[in-house]
Amino acid sequence: MRIVVIGGTGLIGSKTVAILRQGGHVVVAASPNNGINSITGEGLHAAIAGAQVVVDLANSPSFEDKAVREFFETSGRNVHAAEAAAGVRHHVALSIVGADRTPENGYFRAKVAQERLIEASGVPYTIIRSTQFMEFLRGIADAGTAGNVVRLSPGLFQPIAADDVAAVVAEVALAAPRNGIVEIAGPERAPFDEMIARYLKAVGDSREVVRDPEARYFGGMVEELSLVPLGEARLGRVGFDEWLRSSEVRA
Repeated sequence: MRIVVIGGTGLIGSKTVAILRQGGHVVVAASPNNGINSITGEGLHAAIAGAQVVVDLANSPSFEDKAVREFFETSGRNVHAAEAAAGVRHHVALSIVGADRTPENGYFRAKVAQERLIEASGVPYTIIRSTQFMEFLRGIADAGTAGNVVRLSPGLFQPIAADDVAAVVAEVALAAPRNGIVEIAGPERAPFDEMIARYLKAVGDSREVVRDPEARYFGGMVEELSLVPLGEARLGRVGFDEWLRSSEVRA
């Protein structure tokens, strides 16, 4: 099968490409670095021509509200046009658990706009909504830091390892389109502030984590269930403590 992975050189994309290639599939790892740009359209139609599946893992270089929405809308329209021309049979995209429940977060609003474009595109699709990746916990801590204090909500958090995300993305890409949403999350659920505190301790970071119900998550208020699946979800295999013990975390 010929599969195009938009954003195929990023964290999840590179892992997904490797899994699919190991399965014997012809995989194009599309990115601006190799002349395939979903924003300008450069190389996009040629890359998608002949593909049965397109996996969209592209991410905005800017998290500013207007810029990120323009990125996902422009990229989505260009990708869907190329898919329609090529007769692509399955569009797979990665989104965020709770994106439609945190409207104050501009990035989440942009992902919801992306989902709406996918649903209206006419191309059979599956949207995978994931909880936050464990690999981004340092960035989350940094965003909530003032001095030596990290202020975080006690809302529930259920991060998932990038390896588990990629495994599900690859599996979904080879399956029939759901024309709906699949949610995935890590195997452990705990208060946001507690999980970040465990992470910082594991990596030898001396910052103090303070529980603050008013703390915002990239602009959005976090209620108890804002960032976790409300219903059935597929759970990753890599536990939080197992991930914390890995050499990658300590590097």
